[in-house]
Amino acid sequence: MDCNEARPLLDANADHELPAPDAQRVQQHIESCDACRRESENLHALSESLRVAPYHRAPQSLRARIVAGLPGTDDVVAAAQPAAGAAVKPPPRQWRWLAWIDSWLNGRHGPHGGFGGPGVAVGSNRLIAQGWLAALVVALCAVAAGVTLSLRRPAEFAPFADELVESHVRAQVSGRDIDVISTDKHTVKPWFNGRLDYSPPVEDLAASGFALEGGRLDYLAHQRVAVLVYRYRKHVIDVYVFPEAGSGGTGRSTDGATPAALAREGYSISHWNAEGMTWWAITDAAPDALTGLETALKARLQGGSGRTEGG
Repeated sequence: MDCNEARPLLDANADHELPAPDAQRVQQHIESCDACRRESENLHALSESLRVAPYHRAPQSLRARIVAGLPGTDDVVAAAQPAAGAAVKPPPRQWRWLAWIDSWLNGRHGPHGGFGGPGVAVGSNRLIAQGWLAALVVALCAVAAGVTLSLRRPAEFAPFADELVESHVRAQVSGRDIDVISTDKHTVKPWFNGRLDYSPPVEDLAASGFALEGGRLDYLAHQRVAVLVYRYRKHVIDVYVFPEAGSGGTGRSTDGATPAALAREGYSISHWNAEGMTWWAITDAAPDALTGLETALKARLQGGSGRTEGG
């Protein structure tokens, strides 16, 4: 393992999040590399400082404002009570639970756990219950938001899109975003020979505003893939290209099930098929940048340059 491989893993290693084999390889490299050892020591020191940092409890005034903004439970409790003369029917479990909270808040909780029995309003009970109720509402809202986001992204492409974002970010923060630095496609394309079992098309689109800066190898969906690096104004665009095939896990389907464009964690992502290849592009620029790159690239490839030229 060299520095380019170890640096992106130092954070996870400091937090003990790596599998045992990876942690052992990283540790072996740290012991033989002064720069990575210093970086690892800094990360460990930062992690330890965060662990011993003092805990600041939210002030009572903030809790009071949150509780004051919560909806009342009177309507729920009333709905849980049977009408006069009607057959007694146990209320739904969630209503019984909310009614129990309401009775505790208002001092109606009897000594044996019933409702409406003799009880004394206890101020501490009310304060504690209000705090727990506020925390419960916040937690339920977070769960609902998570479920909504999950439902909005189909399962067939979500894992690959997440892996794509991780790959792009990892390359940027590690400083290893380009393996072969060149604006000449006749230098970049031959560089992949012997490193991949396919030959990716390479085009310089500087005339269209997308300058080729080089390429690199990356590892996605359990395989090596070619990444072409372009520059659009001040933004980096990573273009992942690999042979088209029927693998849903890598978003290679050609049946239209995979969306052509999507967004993930502030990044624009675009997907298309051309020249027997599947292309995925990602950038922090606006989505129309990827639309322009796709249009320019397809025009060059359809013009025949991608088949008649290159190393």
